[in-house]
Amino acid sequence: MFKCLQVDKDEQGYRTSCTQIDEDNLSQGNVLVKVLYSTLNYKDALAITGKAPVIRSFPMIPGIDFSGIVEHSESDEFKVGDKVLLNGFGVGEKHMGGLAQKAKVNSDWLIPLPESISPLQAMSIGTAGYTAMLCILALEKNGITPKDGKVLVTGATGGVGSFAVKLLSLMGYSVVASTGSSEQHDYLTNLGATEIIDRAELSAPGKPLMKEQWAAAVDSVGSHTLANVCASIKYGGAVAACGLAQGMDLPASVAPFILRGISLLGIDSVMRPRADRIEAWKKLAELLPATEMQSIAEVIGLEQSIEAASKLLNGDITGRVVVDVNR
Repeated sequence: MFKCLQVDKDEQGYRTSCTQIDEDNLSQGNVLVKVLYSTLNYKDALAITGKAPVIRSFPMIPGIDFSGIVEHSESDEFKVGDKVLLNGFGVGEKHMGGLAQKAKVNSDWLIPLPESISPLQAMSIGTAGYTAMLCILALEKNGITPKDGKVLVTGATGGVGSFAVKLLSLMGYSVVASTGSSEQHDYLTNLGATEIIDRAELSAPGKPLMKEQWAAAVDSVGSHTLANVCASIKYGGAVAACGLAQGMDLPASVAPFILRGISLLGIDSVMRPRADRIEAWKKLAELLPATEMQSIAEVIGLEQSIEAASKLLNGDITGRVVVDVNR
């Protein structure tokens, strides 16, 4: 028997509890991992609270990522004792997830933990940091460099946003952070933001074309914010879009794409090919010493995740939440 968070939906309604189950209740997979740490992402919070139909079948263990040690393996690629991590692949949605002391998954979904990163540090980065890195790599492959000008980060106090600000700063970019949290300006400045703007400047309906302000952007908000960001990108610039906190719609025109030649880069972290994952994690390991990761992350216990999920959706959590599943 081992501890986990379990989400149920039946005639009694939707509920999440901290409970105990045995390995027979886990999903199918050829690698059994002793989970050490997981995280609390926006999608996890939606799954735990039931605020959106994230979970595809019940009961379900939420948690879209985890780090841990291989306990049993039927794969030639991994052996008992290997340190591994996982992000995405429907884990925590349609396959039992990482907010548990054990997880059984397909070996194709795992990657080796980089030698310079501990399991705790890996989840301090988690899907948020990994997604932010994918965004930045996409911008760079689209030709964006620090000399091109300022890069905007929306939703800057969230998990992806916090890491985008930090990583861009470490890579030599001048970062503009957009946030609705006026009390978090010091936090963003410490992460490396050189300028902070109010999210209200971008969240209302805008014009098809606006003043050219930024060379590129990382957007985790969507909707009117993303439309206004696209309308304000300099000629030849690019926007990496990875989230939809404001909405899934995009009330924009083709004007910025045709008249300014900008690019909108959609960033999927869930089904990303392994080569892209390894590239992103290699870059993260190079850039982020342990002290940098600890400045962004707070560690909580498994049972605390239920209350923390509501706080995250209400905007009451800054940065990353790491879950010690054995606490």
